Amino acid sequence: MRKITLSIIIGLIITTCISGYSEDVQAKLAHQFVRFHVIANSDSVQDQTLKLRVRDRIISETEALFNQSENVEQTKKIIKENIAFIESKAQDEVIKAGYKYNVSVSFGTYPFPTKKYGDVTLPAGNYEALRVVIGEGAGKNWWCVLFPPLCFVDATHGKIPEDTKQNLKKVLTEEEYEIITTAQNEGEIPVVMKFKIVEWWQSSKMKVQTAFNQIN
Repeated sequence: MRKITLSIIIGLIITTCISGYSEDVQAKLAHQFVRFHVIANSDSVQDQTLKLRVRDRIISETEALFNQSENVEQTKKIIKENIAFIESKAQDEVIKAGYKYNVSVSFGTYPFPTKKYGDVTLPAGNYEALRVVIGEGAGKNWWCVLFPPLCFVDATHGKIPEDTKQNLKKVLTEEEYEIITTAQNEGEIPVVMKFKIVEWWQSSKMKVQTAFNQIN
C-alpha cells in the first residue's frame, strides 16, 4: 500500500513538473508569435481550393503591411487596424471565385496543433492569430505565422531562409530557438525530449478540452 501511495505521489510530482515546464515554454513561445489561420467552408475539393485562393489573396494584399513590422506588438496593431480591409479582400476573392459564402475575419487567441513550417516546428497550444473563416468554417484548416513572417518565405524545400532564422533568434531565447528548430533532429536528444514534453502536454490538454466541450 505504501509503495502504491509513493508511486502516486511521485507520479503527481512528475506530472506537476511536466505541466509547469510545458505551460511556461508554450506561453513564452505564444507571446512571441502571431499565427494566421484560414478555415475552409468544407472539405470538398472546390472549398479547399477556394481556401487557398483566399489565403493567397490575403498574403498578397498584406505582405507590404506586415513586412514593415519589427516586433509582435506592431504586427498585432497592423492586424487590428486592417481587419475590415482584410475581410473585404477575402470576401472579394470568394465572390470572384463564384461563391456566395460570407467571410468572417477576427483576431484572438485560438488553439493550434503541433505544426511544422519548413525546419521550424511550433508545439501545440494557444496562440494569438488572425483568423479567417469561410462560410460554415467546417473544412480543413491552413496555418502559417505572420510574425516572425514565415508566411512570406519559401519553405517548400524544407528549410527556412537564414535571414528569417536570424529574426527568430532576435525574439526567442536560446533554449526556445533550439526547441523549435531542432525538434526533428534525433541527434539533439535533450532538445527533442523538451519539445516532446511540451507537445505531449499541450496536445493532451487540447484533447481533454475538446472532449469536455462535446459533453457540454
